[in-house]
Amino acid sequence: MTWLTIAIIVIGTILIFLSSPTSALVGWVLSKFALHPKLDPKDISVTFNGIHLEEEEKNRFNNYFNEAQFLERNHIFPGNEGLFLHPETTVIPFVIKVKRRKKEMNFFLYSYDDHVDVVKQWKKNVASFSIRSEYLQSFSTLNNINEKA
Repeated sequence: MTWLTIAIIVIGTILIFLSSPTSALVGWVLSKFALHPKLDPKDISVTFNGIHLEEEEKNRFNNYFNEAQFLERNHIFPGNEGLFLHPETTVIPFVIKVKRRKKEMNFFLYSYDDHVDVVKQWKKNVASFSIRSEYLQSFSTLNNINEKA
């Protein structure tokens, strides 16, 4: 009889946690599947036109990326991944390389006047979405590179 009571209490507790999980657990699960993840500056390297951004500039760029407003997801049909990875445009992308444990991802950011297109590549998968950030849209390392040269 006591085993039955203990089993009922344990099963009831499990069902309660499954039906209304804590917000920390929900946040953790959602962050694993987020299209626009929050990046940690120590896990990334940012390049523009083959030149690595310096530490403070990289941290600033990372903050702008993390605070950017997600606009929409761009649907990619199978076979069209190359059109998103190498678009026919004159815009030079920022390349963010992320390495966390065994995961490696690349983000290509194409900045336009009204939005920023982001192409996320990991393994053989490609996803694309648009974000809005006034700072990313106007972020230019060319001025800083020219001043230092």
